[in-house]
Amino acid sequence: MTLDMLVEQLRQAHGDTLKAVVLYGSAASGEDVAGRSDLNVLVIADALSLHTLRALGQTMRAWQEAGHPPVLEMRTSEWLSSADIFPMEYADILERHRVLYGVLPLDGIVVGTAELRLQVEQEAMGKLLRLRRAVMTAGTDAGRQQELLRASLSALLVVFRGVMRLHGEPPPRDAAQVIQWVSTRCGFDAAPFETVAALKRGTAMPAGATEQVLEGYVQGMSALVGYLDVFTG
Repeated sequence: MTLDMLVEQLRQAHGDTLKAVVLYGSAASGEDVAGRSDLNVLVIADALSLHTLRALGQTMRAWQEAGHPPVLEMRTSEWLSSADIFPMEYADILERHRVLYGVLPLDGIVVGTAELRLQVEQEAMGKLLRLRRAVMTAGTDAGRQQELLRASLSALLVVFRGVMRLHGEPPPRDAAQVIQWVSTRCGFDAAPFETVAALKRGTAMPAGATEQVLEGYVQGMSALVGYLDVFTG
């Protein structure tokens, strides 16, 4: 299923209540890697009835079977009032989005520094815990280890961009620049994250390097969590 097909089916299901269909993340800013990057889609509608959600069942199954993450559906009122509880996500969407249909409502939406700082620390710690759990599940299987590295990077980069915003730095589009800035500021080695970024782009990881990269990756996240724990702005 293509983006155009998705938008058309969303328009048919939502009708006049549909306000906007928005592509956000790397694909919206030209950083995506064909066949490897997620297509993240946000839908804003004035109403979300159970009937409409059920009607979209086949569309959403086809979208996910095509390898894309689930579409995020929000009422207009929810979108306009939730920047305080999802500041990281809102900051990312506001900076990197492309409207595919309609108009994205933006009046009154403000990402607060205090809320952003709390969520960045919380998300960093949560992702570190999930990363450790994934390491245990992967065991010594290099294929599984590489898959967890590849699958986790996009979410970690959202946290990294949040760290830059806490310092008043607009995150660049280039992931390598984001990794380099955050690693330098927070005191961890950028190399494992750069290697994983290359892996996600389709570059093979050197033979026998997976364990070392994974170890540096986890150590880097641990250092980031420690940095954020004492961050005062």
